[in-house]
Amino acid sequence: MSVDRDYARDLYPFLYAPSDEFAEHSTALLASVRSSTLAKCAEVTALRTELLMEYEADLERAAEMMAERFARGGKLLAFGNGGSATDADDAAMDCLTPLLAGWRALPAWSLPAESATVTALANDVGPDHVFTRPIAALGERNDIALGFSTSGSSTNIVTAFAEARRRGMLTVAFTGYDGGAIAHGGNVDFCFIARREFVPRIQEGHATLWHTLLELVQQQLSLLAERAS
Repeated sequence: MSVDRDYARDLYPFLYAPSDEFAEHSTALLASVRSSTLAKCAEVTALRTELLMEYEADLERAAEMMAERFARGGKLLAFGNGGSATDADDAAMDCLTPLLAGWRALPAWSLPAESATVTALANDVGPDHVFTRPIAALGERNDIALGFSTSGSSTNIVTAFAEARRRGMLTVAFTGYDGGAIAHGGNVDFCFIARREFVPRIQEGHATLWHTLLELVQQQLSLLAERAS
């Protein structure tokens, strides 16, 4: 397959410039990339510090309650849409596959990973119930509902938390912006809000909060095991 040289030139003009111009363009490009990368790193670092300071006590309390439920045989049901579905996948896999020596494998299920169930429910019942039905079928009182929503107002996440609350599950949410309907709906025990309006930053905040929470859960489980021995 041949490449249209003119099209490539339009996209990458610096590749066709004289060597001295190419050097100038590449130097400027690398400087721009470096500056952008450093700025993003600074933003992410500031957000992480802000979130960990704001939610230190809530993370510790949530970890205690989650560890107690895991110790009683409970499981984690994670859910989210789009990029937040991949966060749910990650959370479940982090539980199932211990990240550090001495950590316990924890029972967990990513609801959006069940594509046959999700698509059947979206088609037959409606997208607002793709997570409520699995929670109704699988959720028990010792379980944990872990939901991700950058907007905080995704209808199927809101209704999933309402169903989890009705079933007596511990409910833990990660949201963005001002927390949305999830933060103000009264159906979550813990709501961790990455107060940003740029979705990638929100999701980076969620990743930091989740991995901190999981580490604290593992610490609490070790303490519970020591007390029981």
